[in-house]
Amino acid sequence: MRNTFKSLALALPLMAVATPALAQSKLGIAVVDVEQAVATSNAYNTARTQMETTYKTQIDAFRARQTALETDLKAKQTALNSGLQAAGGKPTPALQTQYEQFQAAQQSAQQELQRLGQPIQLAQAYIEEQISAKLGDALKTAMTNAKVDLVLKPEATVSYQPTVDITAQVKAQLDTLVPSVSITPPAGWRPGGQQQGAAPAAAAPASPTQKPTGR
Repeated sequence: MRNTFKSLALALPLMAVATPALAQSKLGIAVVDVEQAVATSNAYNTARTQMETTYKTQIDAFRARQTALETDLKAKQTALNSGLQAAGGKPTPALQTQYEQFQAAQQSAQQELQRLGQPIQLAQAYIEEQISAKLGDALKTAMTNAKVDLVLKPEATVSYQPTVDITAQVKAQLDTLVPSVSITPPAGWRPGGQQQGAAPAAAAPASPTQKPTGR
């Protein structure tokens, strides 16, 4: 029995030394949805409201043309499916030609909408870039205030308590750092510092009312 108490007595000092060391090495972890922080910021929402007025003509023209093209493509696809069904599911030279024409119409519609939506997309990207330029500073300040050492995106976690989500704090910092932004890009401006005239990556036209993309 005495030997046992002696062993415990020797162990206690070691535990007393180790505990503070473990406490000091504890890592503060938080979760931040940066897209939500930007999308809910005052500057972003004010700018989006301004866009609905300033770019109303372009937005209305885009939406009207988008609806017309979608209706036309749907009719072409229905006709193609009906022809294929009538042929017993077997492709014929006529159906092959019809299919190629449908593909060409799809590509043409995509290019037309991309062209019509370019002024809107540039304004959207310019808004996001102005806010995102201060996102790093907002995140650092929010981390410092919350005593956080590591930040993860929500999709990088399996589960977490709402108390570790500091998205609202980042949004509050953005409101302070970026109270307002311009919705009119400078002449020749392109997202990410691209030069005017650089070939844009082929992509489906974004909706004029879409939320910001991640950065």
